[in-house]
Amino acid sequence: MEGESAFRNWDELIPDALGLIFKHLSLQEVLTVIPRVCKSWGKAVTGPYCWQEIDIEEWSKCCQPEHLDRMLQMLIARSSGSLRKLCVSGLHNDMMFTFIAENAGSLHTLRLPRGEMSDSVTEQIAGRLSAITFLDLSYCNKIGARALEAIGKNCKMLEGLCRNMHPATGKLTQDDEANAISATMPKLRRLEMAYHDLSTESVLTILCSCSQLEILDLRGCWDVKLDDKFIKGKFPNLKILGPNVKDCYNDWDDCSDYSDGSEYLAWEFLAGGMGDYDDDDDDELYDGMWDDEGRLEELELRFYDGIVEDAGVYGWPPSP
Repeated sequence: MEGESAFRNWDELIPDALGLIFKHLSLQEVLTVIPRVCKSWGKAVTGPYCWQEIDIEEWSKCCQPEHLDRMLQMLIARSSGSLRKLCVSGLHNDMMFTFIAENAGSLHTLRLPRGEMSDSVTEQIAGRLSAITFLDLSYCNKIGARALEAIGKNCKMLEGLCRNMHPATGKLTQDDEANAISATMPKLRRLEMAYHDLSTESVLTILCSCSQLEILDLRGCWDVKLDDKFIKGKFPNLKILGPNVKDCYNDWDDCSDYSDGSEYLAWEFLAGGMGDYDDDDDDELYDGMWDDEGRLEELELRFYDGIVEDAGVYGWPPSP
């Protein structure tokens, strides 16, 4: 309208809108660039608006263990109980697994490939993961049938499970894992068990017990022999991948990217504090952290409304 300014103040956007925008940026940009733009943006990234979904899987593959622990503690604290999805690779101890479970009240999707969790701790904390609908425990060599049974008994809404293994795990048989799945996870719609040493009988038990299965990944399960006519007649809605590996994982991302089927378009945050993590330590946390990824693309940012005095810590040029 006439008389109104043609410019809109981005710093006046509501925090949940900013969170939707910032989720398209890299982890490094959200943590080290956005807070220095203006106070309202800095406040948005320290609250739960950006951390309803935390995906640091790629970053965690390259970082140091101590950096991973501190990053998880900080981001989960920022989510303030609203965490819906968490993806992290190489969790290296039971302590952090327990910390995640203690903050999993709203968690629906949990990806923990290559984690070092144990059967005993998984049995202890499985009850806190009751809201989980999708779980990825691929390449977690320290857990087995005991952990899967505990998860199945406590996670009654579980619809997707990734339990892929490396071809050279060295385990003699994994029928006990298949039996634990068939006995406790009847609502599964998607199951990935690539490179397990399974028998045909254990797979048939899964098929009979998990009647809602739509996709079953058996690539690399060389001892499984299924009759195509029988499967098509008995389970017409089921797609089985494998046992032969024909595509060299060209579509692996598609096959593994199951979600719980619901996108949270509305931001429903639980009331509560930020937790015990001290955000004043953020700068110390970031020092050297990004070096774990190798040489990162240089950032050239110029701010015209002022910038904190220590901008040079990150190698950014001063404001003109």
